Amino acid sequence: MEITIGVRDIPREITIESPLSADELRETVRSALDAGTALELTDEHGVQLLVPGGALGYVRLGSETPRRVGFGI
Repeated sequence: MEITIGVRDIPREITIESPLSADELRETVRSALDAGTALELTDEHGVQLLVPGGALGYVRLGSETPRRVGFGI
């Protein structure tokens, strides 16, 4: 699933692909915001991302269906 994170006072977004489901990601983001801790995510290649919870501007969760490639219908 594609996740896009907007960080306050930073003009560029962070985008990663995560192996987690939308429900798991939603709970991870909510937990970080509620506790005031860092949002900790790992992408599908094992790269870890840590964003301070107070610096989050927004988190956009993409679709769980994989993207199509090619000219299929």
